[in-house]
Amino acid sequence: MRITKAELKELMKRKFCRAGLKEDHADIVADVLVHADARGVHSHGAMRVEYYAERISKGGTNTNPNFTFTKTGPCSAIFEGDNAAGHVGAKLGMDEAIKMAKETGVAIVGVRSIGHSGALSYYVQQAAREKLIGISLCQSDPMAVPYGGAEPFYGTHPIALGAPGSDGRMITIDMATTIGAWGRILHARSKNEQIPEDWAVDENGVPTTDPHKVNALVHIAGAKGYGLAMMVDILSGVLLGLPYGNKVTSMYHDLSEGRNLGQLHIVIDPAYFTNAESFLQNITNTMNDLNNLKPATGFAQVMYPGQSSGIREEAYERDGIEIVDDIYNYLISDVIHNNAYDNKGAFAK
Repeated sequence: MRITKAELKELMKRKFCRAGLKEDHADIVADVLVHADARGVHSHGAMRVEYYAERISKGGTNTNPNFTFTKTGPCSAIFEGDNAAGHVGAKLGMDEAIKMAKETGVAIVGVRSIGHSGALSYYVQQAAREKLIGISLCQSDPMAVPYGGAEPFYGTHPIALGAPGSDGRMITIDMATTIGAWGRILHARSKNEQIPEDWAVDENGVPTTDPHKVNALVHIAGAKGYGLAMMVDILSGVLLGLPYGNKVTSMYHDLSEGRNLGQLHIVIDPAYFTNAESFLQNITNTMNDLNNLKPATGFAQVMYPGQSSGIREEAYERDGIEIVDDIYNYLISDVIHNNAYDNKGAFAK
């Protein structure tokens, strides 16, 4: 079925408040989730609500966190998230990074001890809307086999970048360091759809197209993706003094405990490196130049990163966001959770 962005956000916000989240925090979490659904990234949208609600209601998300922001140098700082909802800590941390970058040209803010923060494109777009470059990367629990390995060590460990153009458009890169994000496996399960053969392996390390048999994901480009995942883990885990590698807590194992995840925001003001207006125009020129390239056979147009999601968002604004019936029925129900996740690390597998 289809539902407007405003209606979807309100339903999600209401569910989070009922689970115990403060209204302003519920509003942020719902906003990040509806952003993902509106861009067609349903793996990070409404399908996550029941999991978040269960973690909130069981104490694994701190509903009354003590946030602190401490500058550690001219352009560096730590935002302590106190195991709040990850979306809240990540957004507020990016707000602080944006303020700092406007003062110093560059800001590097480590966001410590938060929960799962969803689609990173949301946070880099915060910076891009302020005519700044935003970069964000974060940890996730071990669910991908390293190159040459037979058991998981790193997670999907996503990386995102947002760069603004002069006309309101922006380049948005948001990618996992695995071929497919874990949420896309869950999305495939919810719709009983097969996944591509190169996304994941079963418990024997053999590639599988059945999302229900997935035991671990595979990093992009073999050893290169494995190296990128390690880089993300070093910058958002080891650098911040947090658990790293296969020591990162499971998303699904015990929902009464905080995750203690790390996220790193880097914000750059182009005006400190070049003419600001020229930078914005050259980003727009880059997008136009890519669109004007000769497309390969089977493609109508070469698109810049984030363009297809933007087109999808415009369509959803017009026609409503597509939501699976089971998820919609949950959102309009009085049910907070069905104990589908707690102490079931195997749920993700």
